[in-house]
Amino acid sequence: MTKVKEVETTSNVVPKEMKVAYLEDKCKVNVHTERVPSVSGKDTLIKVMAVGICGSDVHYYAHGHIGKRQVNYPHVQGHEFSGVVVAVGEEVTKFKVGDRVTAEPGVSCLTCEFCKRGDYNLCPDMKFLSTPPYKGAFTQYVTHREDFVFPIPDTLSFENATLSEPLSVGIHAVKRGKLEPGMNVFISGMGPVGLLTVLAAKAFGAKEIVVSDMVPLRLETAKKIGATKIINFTEDNTAEEVAKATVGMGPDIIIETSGNVNALKSAVGLVKRGGSIVTVGFPPEDVELDVTSLMQKEADLITLYRYRNTFPLAINLLETYEKNLAGFITGTYPIDRIQDAMEQARTDRDGSLKIVVYPN
Repeated sequence: MTKVKEVETTSNVVPKEMKVAYLEDKCKVNVHTERVPSVSGKDTLIKVMAVGICGSDVHYYAHGHIGKRQVNYPHVQGHEFSGVVVAVGEEVTKFKVGDRVTAEPGVSCLTCEFCKRGDYNLCPDMKFLSTPPYKGAFTQYVTHREDFVFPIPDTLSFENATLSEPLSVGIHAVKRGKLEPGMNVFISGMGPVGLLTVLAAKAFGAKEIVVSDMVPLRLETAKKIGATKIINFTEDNTAEEVAKATVGMGPDIIIETSGNVNALKSAVGLVKRGGSIVTVGFPPEDVELDVTSLMQKEADLITLYRYRNTFPLAINLLETYEKNLAGFITGTYPIDRIQDAMEQARTDRDGSLKIVVYPN
């Protein structure tokens, strides 16, 4: 594993040019130089200190699309980032130069029906960093509207601050599942989102947190973060182990983060009567579910899309549980080696959890 050393800002002086990593074709990233953007209005200019590589980044990198969303090359990826404010527009009131921050990558319109009722993650005009056609944060400087920028404490490393975004998915999942203290939870898939969902479930007071995966490193990390029982589904009978952990009743909430079709199908048989199944991972194909069994259990099937109003809590939890995250980041690269970073994230399934790129 790579030992993470907290990156430091040495200067807030803004240069005229910056490095930007462009995805130019499938599995091909090159670094170019272009002008640093200017800011006005409510925009902040952030010197990007760390960017986490997300599963969606890997998917766009390797396949050129996710579902119907197609990459138009060249494209800039990256949306899990943290950094330092180095300039602000004339209407910015919440931040000043030198503030350490992270940012929610999706900027909604704030005026449509969904935004007005608080469901801004469903905004049809959402501009989400790194989701085509919008450029992302694999760059040395990025502009972002102050409404979606959040301060981070000095005690939280830039690397761990990038986890605010995937942790937000986990927080939204436990909220959607209406997790209450004392409930039993089963989380399938221990990628970064699944692991951070464990942290969210722990913070929300879950009694038993049962998890499954096939990668020993991920299962060991889940236990460090707060899982009460780990299941390697290649060695153990998942249904039997989940039943044992929940005294034969089944989990109150199942959170499926992998997108695995079989995992989603099996959740119907595992969930407690009156319980909930929350789908986080996108399945690669249409899924046929046993709706009759779902109805006879009066179990809820709940979907979610990204998150809303989660970043302040995510930052607080990361600061509180930062010690639990030791070893979570397993690779760090400068932006000039971003091709290597993306290849490690794409191919090293057994030895990687979260890969971080340092633009500056």
